Amino acid sequence: MAASETSNGTTLRHAFGNVLSFFILILIGVLAFSIRLFSVIKYESVIHEFDPYFNYRVTQFLTKNGIYDFWNWFDDRTWYPLGRVIGGTVYPGLTLTAGSLWWFLNSLNIPLSVETICVFTAPIFSAFTSWATYLLTREVKGAGAGLTAAALIAMVPSYISRSVAGSYDNEAVAIFALIFTFYLYIKTLNTGSLFYATLNAIAYFYMVCSWGGYTFIINLIPMHVLLCIVTGRYSSRLYIAYAPLVVLGTLLAALVPVVGFNAVMTSEHFASFLVFIILHVVALVYYIKGILSPKMFKVAVTLVVSIGLLVCLAVVAVLVALVASSPTKGWSGRSLSLLDPTYASKYIPIIASVSEHQPPTWPSYFMDINVLAFLVPAGIIACFSPLSDASSFVILYIVTSVYFSGVMVRLMLVLAPAACIMSGIALSEAFDVFTRSIKFQLPGLLVPSQVDVSFLLSTAGLPSPSRCYKFYRDSIDFVFLTFKAGETSSENTVSQNEVPKTDKRADTLKERPSRKNRKKEKEPVEKPSIKSQIEKRLLVLPFEGSILAIFLLVLLGAFYVVHCVWAAAEAYSAPSIVLTSHSHDGLHVFDDFREGYAWLSHNTEVDDKVASWWDYGYQTTAMANRTVIVDNNTWNNTHIATVGTAMSSPEKAAWEIFNSLDVKYVLVVFGGLVGYPSDDINKFLWMVRIGGGVFPHIKEPDYLRDGQYRIDNQATPTMLNCLMYKLSYYRFVDTDGKGFDRVRQTEIGKKHFKLTHFEEVFTTHHWMVRLYKLKPPKNRIRGKTKKSKSHKERNEKESLALICGHVSVISYNIYTETLRGPLEKVIESRHSFS
Repeated sequence: MAASETSNGTTLRHAFGNVLSFFILILIGVLAFSIRLFSVIKYESVIHEFDPYFNYRVTQFLTKNGIYDFWNWFDDRTWYPLGRVIGGTVYPGLTLTAGSLWWFLNSLNIPLSVETICVFTAPIFSAFTSWATYLLTREVKGAGAGLTAAALIAMVPSYISRSVAGSYDNEAVAIFALIFTFYLYIKTLNTGSLFYATLNAIAYFYMVCSWGGYTFIINLIPMHVLLCIVTGRYSSRLYIAYAPLVVLGTLLAALVPVVGFNAVMTSEHFASFLVFIILHVVALVYYIKGILSPKMFKVAVTLVVSIGLLVCLAVVAVLVALVASSPTKGWSGRSLSLLDPTYASKYIPIIASVSEHQPPTWPSYFMDINVLAFLVPAGIIACFSPLSDASSFVILYIVTSVYFSGVMVRLMLVLAPAACIMSGIALSEAFDVFTRSIKFQLPGLLVPSQVDVSFLLSTAGLPSPSRCYKFYRDSIDFVFLTFKAGETSSENTVSQNEVPKTDKRADTLKERPSRKNRKKEKEPVEKPSIKSQIEKRLLVLPFEGSILAIFLLVLLGAFYVVHCVWAAAEAYSAPSIVLTSHSHDGLHVFDDFREGYAWLSHNTEVDDKVASWWDYGYQTTAMANRTVIVDNNTWNNTHIATVGTAMSSPEKAAWEIFNSLDVKYVLVVFGGLVGYPSDDINKFLWMVRIGGGVFPHIKEPDYLRDGQYRIDNQATPTMLNCLMYKLSYYRFVDTDGKGFDRVRQTEIGKKHFKLTHFEEVFTTHHWMVRLYKLKPPKNRIRGKTKKSKSHKERNEKESLALICGHVSVISYNIYTETLRGPLEKVIESRHSFS
């Protein structure tokens, strides 16, 4: 009777816990969505940054023309005169997701615009990411840790920076795909279900469609599989979790046009194939061990290992032969930059020039993950007690993500979920210890836990809680020693029917191995012993210390929440296309970018070509609807180097380069008047480096004075006469009479000059966007042409007259000497005849 009441109470408690967890997850999703709306509330519903404008333009094309035209779209408004095949050069996951969402809502008669869908896609998927993080962490350390990790990732600033409303970039959906793929891998690893393995391959396919960072998955999971094999944790569950992912996932990845045969031909994927072969060799060894005698097993293992090594060597030889012809050995430039942080700065300046590819500073860690940086070590320690396949995977995840985030600041985004998972585990374990300490030291709180304590004491062969309560109050250490003394009897008295009752979830982690391998298969999923459960129950801290620790943890969480809200409201909500600043006379709004693009859209011809640095290519195409020479795709280094060379050259040489590309307008971003630091003058050295990498006559030392980059009167003549300097500082001295640059904090060196080959057509209100038009050849050399032409015509006339004069004299002489007599006779005869 008592047992049934206890069972009913436990069931009711679990049901109530599941319902409560569900509502908490709903609130976490609402929190993740709402905290990213500051940009819409404070500014307006607008697309942010640079790349999102290209994604928005592609989504517009998809919703208007359909999926078939999208795959075959050749865009002639970018990379003139080369153009770009959009369907084969983009990761379509984000576009297809937003397009499907737009189609679904419109089918329900909810008429939202494409722009609105694009603005709110990232906040929606941030809620999905929080739920996926809960599922992943629950598989590792239980529901409590999962809820904590989900709450943390809903607010972590590093993720907010890439998922705020209006940030319509690939990472908006890719982080969800990343976490969900990891969850399905761990779920398959815990259950050995082929159904989850298939879902894992499909989730990986969605990740491949969404972001080039999918290579992180296809390298991290093989590393974990190899780690499990080396540490003796192989099981059939491991095989089921990995083999379908490699086979089915690779086949699906090859269907994505931008990936194609790179899924099997590039070095980023070779590790997965090598581990795939090793896994099959190990699986074959375990299978042979189960069916052969020990003596025959040794012979068979020798044969299998020998053949396996030969196969591995053959595969390695084939892979080496495939990549030997490539100068980068089959690795992409970005991958080599991760493996060798100095590679990009040495060989590929176009990659090194991107600000998000720079290494982070120490303060950026505190800014992006805040207090989680201090909780991660505690979470790693908690994952070792006990160590399982799932916990070893998250440990490997945090270690690799810490390394990659240290190489490239953009990959702080990959570190954020791992830090949230580890911090959630650490906080959950800490709260568990502190609350249990309080519970065991308050008499009123002992009753709800009598069922669990009674079971533990009965299994250990000790008296009931009512008889042992005095020992709890007097000496925890004494009871702990008593339990350790009864450890042996506890292990003998636990029956097979009672063990599953201690942890129902542990049953789901078991698989059904063959009879011969049953003992071997149970080792990787061994349940915590009664000893560890009793020691966990009796890990009791002083009452006052537990209360203080809980208060400090709550205070730490409050500090984290305040920092995250501030980061979401102030640091990461301002769209880069609309800037604001605060001063003594109030708030100032700088809308120069849209002002400049609007002027291009309304005052230029549709087929006019606009040249600018590649940062502004996507915005110019999307907002001004004009053809650009280069854009943010950066697929053609030579084309970008041509633009960089033109900006680095004198005015006449730059005009010739731009004229050869049919350029009619040149756009320059200048921040010297208002103090905007991300202008073209600050980026100019990268233009010099990229241009000099292709055209050797451009040399960086020519633009430096004693190794320093200067724009004042100490600047070099090459710097003062280059096109970028002239287009940026033309008429700048008229603003204050001195030409003081607020970004560089100095007066410019060359103040009064005129443009001979370009003419200023528009400058925005705050001088942030300046537009120049190329002077046509007939205007540039009209006077010289007329002068030279008239002079040439006069010479030709004089020569012709002289020649004609000579011809006339010669003809007259011939006439008088040879033809005059006969002609006169003929004339006389005609007169006589008549």
